[in-house]
Amino acid sequence: MIRVGILTLSDRGAAGEYEDRSGPVIRELVVERLGAEVIEYAVIPDEYERIRDTLVAWVDESRLSLILTTGGTGFAPRDVTPEATRAVIEREAPGLVFAMLRDSLAVTPHAMLTRGVAGIRGRTLIVNLPGSPKAVRENLKSILPALPHALALLREAPGAEAGHTFRD
Repeated sequence: MIRVGILTLSDRGAAGEYEDRSGPVIRELVVERLGAEVIEYAVIPDEYERIRDTLVAWVDESRLSLILTTGGTGFAPRDVTPEATRAVIEREAPGLVFAMLRDSLAVTPHAMLTRGVAGIRGRTLIVNLPGSPKAVRENLKSILPALPHALALLREAPGAEAGHTFRD
């Protein structure tokens, strides 16, 4: 079973002034497409320490397979999700970020303003997604095909290495 955490970063959402619409999009896609179980879900403010500490707890204590964040990846001064994520991960996964950026640039030139990060801590994959529901859907759809194999590799599932295939 793929154990997922969804972390929405929004000052207004955390204050109850705004309803999270991106988190439910993530939930829908991971449940439908990956057969995942959402174990953790939270909406917290754009605060470096809170983001970092939540990610660490979800990896080290909740033992999640996958954490998907939404929000806090832009140019605004309070957008610190990538920095907090980098403080937590042990290894980056730039190919996932590249795939999301490539597909997003086909939709809007503003995609080049995203600063999302993807990486690994222990056996958990953490991926930063943008904040809007539309961008979340587009970005997550870009990487969904690779996630089952990536997560199998992280948990060293029997035969996971045999899953590497290349196109001619």
